[in-house]
Amino acid sequence: QVQLVESGGGLVQAGGSLRLSCAASGRTASNYGMGWFRQDPGKERAFVAVISWSGRVTYYTDSVKGRFTISRDNAKNLVYLQMNSLKLEDTAVYYCAASFAGVPGRGPGDFNFWGQGTQVTVSS
Repeated sequence: QVQLVESGGGLVQAGGSLRLSCAASGRTASNYGMGWFRQDPGKERAFVAVISWSGRVTYYTDSVKGRFTISRDNAKNLVYLQMNSLKLEDTAVYYCAASFAGVPGRGPGDFNFWGQGTQVTVSS
């Protein structure tokens, strides 16, 4: 079992930056592939970024490439999502997720554990 707790969400103006953090605890959290998803009300949870257990492999959805960076610190059991040049359409609840797969896929079904989510609101 892995417990995930997100933090760092909030209200930011368009063009601004936020850094989300995900604290993982439980069974050897550093062995898990990790990801970030986001969800708008009434919509399905959507893939944002994924990072392998080693941190060497990352993937991003096209809409955030060049603006968002996923990283991890296995010594601290932390995963980050640095979000720059934020746009109105980035507004959503952001979820951290952990996968048994060292290099996870990009669908919600590829992940085994989820955090409770943190709200990110981008204003004009």
